Amino acid sequence: MNDLDMDFLVGAEDDDGRSRRRSRASSGRDGGRRGRRRKRRRNKGGFLAPMLALLILVGGIGAGGYYGYTWLSDVMTPDDYTGQGTGEVSVEITAGQSATDVARTLEEQGVVKSAKAFTNAIAAAGKSSSLQPGTYTLRKQMSAAAAVELLDPSKQLMDRVTLKEGLRLSDTLITLAKATGRPLRDFQQAAKDAEALGLPGYARGRLEGYAFPATYDITPKMSAADILAVMVERFNDTADKDKLVAGAKELGHTPHEIMTIASIIQAEAGRVSDMGKMARVIYNRLEKGRKLEMDSTVMYGLNKYGIAATNADLRSTSPYNTYARTGLPPGPISNPGDHAIQAALNPPEGDWFFFVTTDPERRLTEFATTEAEFLRLKAKFNRKQAGG
Repeated sequence: MNDLDMDFLVGAEDDDGRSRRRSRASSGRDGGRRGRRRKRRRNKGGFLAPMLALLILVGGIGAGGYYGYTWLSDVMTPDDYTGQGTGEVSVEITAGQSATDVARTLEEQGVVKSAKAFTNAIAAAGKSSSLQPGTYTLRKQMSAAAAVELLDPSKQLMDRVTLKEGLRLSDTLITLAKATGRPLRDFQQAAKDAEALGLPGYARGRLEGYAFPATYDITPKMSAADILAVMVERFNDTADKDKLVAGAKELGHTPHEIMTIASIIQAEAGRVSDMGKMARVIYNRLEKGRKLEMDSTVMYGLNKYGIAATNADLRSTSPYNTYARTGLPPGPISNPGDHAIQAALNPPEGDWFFFVTTDPERRLTEFATTEAEFLRLKAKFNRKQAGG
């Protein structure tokens, strides 16, 4: 093979190589374009798949959305009864219980179907923080909303008892027994336990004078001792407010003596405005060593009632006969209220030694500084009593 032939072959080979290289390059470019087209097709397919699934889901919701919503509602809504329920259930809410605590109690006692239904209902009513301790009457299997309504503080199951100022302990116990339906003997027995009642030491173990007169709400769970203890607690609060201990010391008396004076004032006074002067009469007589000569103390010692002691009454040997004995009686003769206690602690200045209720119907009391004035007032009272 000559050189020309070799050149031709080489040239041909080169040309063919270049041709093949061009072909491969062209093929690569064409393949790249085809790859990109396949990738775009794959991407379109990847985008279309979830879109199609979403469209199917939307279509499903459009067709069956109501049933889906109902299913979710059933899952989210707690079990609840309907209506007002039947029968009666006494439910007690104790101090410190939250709405959640009460809800659990209601569910346990068969009042509501679920605790969650009750907490939802009371939150919707805006009453979650308005629950108050007490005993309430509800019903079995009632709706949570109906239960919320019956747990209103105004619907507590309780007895409301008002004890008047000046009521003797014996009458106080009778009033409590009648109002609550508890046996009188329960109150009489409870009244003897000074320690359990929380009586102050200066009361000398006697409840008379320290069963504070007020209006009390009594729940079915309270025992006779519980009720009397609440009354003593109310007295202790009043004594602290009025600074009884310090005030008694300043006057040169014991707290028990001040309460005895207050009880006499309460028993004798027809009007609050007269209480201060009555306190001054008592202090003036005590300071001069004169007998108090109070009909109210005589009547108490005889377990009688009335505003004027008879001659026979005045012959009583009772330690409460202040016509026969000097000084104060052994203890209070009634349960005084705050006005009488304050009068005993803050007597006005004055030289009165006598007072007479000259017109009982109008509760009119007049005061005197001399015995002659007193006798005129007493005659006035006698004429009134005789219808003159």
